Amino acid sequence: MTQPLRVGVVGAGRVGAVLAAALRGAGHEIVAAAGESDASRGRIAALIPGTPLEKPSAVARAADLLLLTVPDDSLPNVVSVLAASGALREGQYVVHTSGRHGLEVLAPALAVGARVVAMHPAMTFTGSELDLDRLPGCVFGLTAGAAERALAESLVADLGGRPMWVREEMRTLYHAGLAHGANHLVTLVSEAMEMLSAAGADDPAGTLRPLLSAALDNALAQGDAALTGPIVRGDVLTVQAHLADLVANAPQTLGSYLALARATLARAVTDGRLLPIRAARILETLDDAAAAAPPAQPVTGTGVRLP
Repeated sequence: MTQPLRVGVVGAGRVGAVLAAALRGAGHEIVAAAGESDASRGRIAALIPGTPLEKPSAVARAADLLLLTVPDDSLPNVVSVLAASGALREGQYVVHTSGRHGLEVLAPALAVGARVVAMHPAMTFTGSELDLDRLPGCVFGLTAGAAERALAESLVADLGGRPMWVREEMRTLYHAGLAHGANHLVTLVSEAMEMLSAAGADDPAGTLRPLLSAALDNALAQGDAALTGPIVRGDVLTVQAHLADLVANAPQTLGSYLALARATLARAVTDGRLLPIRAARILETLDDAAAAAPPAQPVTGTGVRLP
C-alpha cells in the first residue's frame, strides 16, 4: 500500500466519490470533498460519510493528494483557478481522472511545484457501492513523469486495479477507443431493444443478453473473426428486408444500422470473408436505402438531429 495520504476530492460525482471510498478502504484519509450538485453531496454522504464538504480551494489546501474528478472540458479551468488562487503547493500530488487529458492540462499545477499524474479508470460508473466491487481488476490509463510512476502504480494497486501506461500524445486516442466501445455500445444495444420491442418482444433485454454476451466474448477474443450475420454471408436480400422493416417500424435506428453495416462490410471484405462482387451489391443496397430515407426527425427533447 502507498504510505497513507491525506486525500481531497474535487468533483465528487460518480467517479470521485467511488474512488475516494476505495482509497479510504485502503487506509488513506479523505480530508475533504467538493461537490456542487445535490447528487454529488448525496454520494459523499453515502460513500464517504463524515467527509467535510468544502470549496475546491479549501479541499486543495487540506490535501497531500488532490484528486480532480471533474468533467474533461472543465478540467483546464479548475486546474488554472486552483493554481492561481494559491491552493496548490510544491510537493503536493495532483491527480486527475480524465481519459482524454494527460499531463499538459496540469501544467499550472506543475508550475507551482506540484507532482502530477493522469489516472483514468477504464470503467463505467454508477456512483454507488456497486462500483466498489467492480474496481478490482479494472485497468487504469496512467500518464506520469518518471518521479511519479511509483506513486501512480501504488495508487492503482490500492484501488485494486491494473496499470496501463499511455503516452501523453496518445491519451485522446486511448479515450476515443474506450468511448467508442462502451458509450456507443449502449446506444447500439438500446436501439436493438427498440427494434425487438417493435417486433413484439416482451423481454428485449432477456432476448439479447445471451446473444450479446457471446458476441462480446467472441469479439474480444477473436476480433473480426467473430463476425457473423447476413453481411458477412453476403445475404443481400436479407439486408434489403431489414432496411425495409426498419424504415416502416423503427426509423430512428436506420442511421446507425446503415453506418455500422458499411463498417462491417468493409471489414468483411478486408479479411477476405466476402467477395468484392457481393460486397458491391450490399453497398448499393445501403446507398439506395440512405438516399430514400425520410428526413431525420429531431430527437425528442434535445433538438439534435440524427445523421
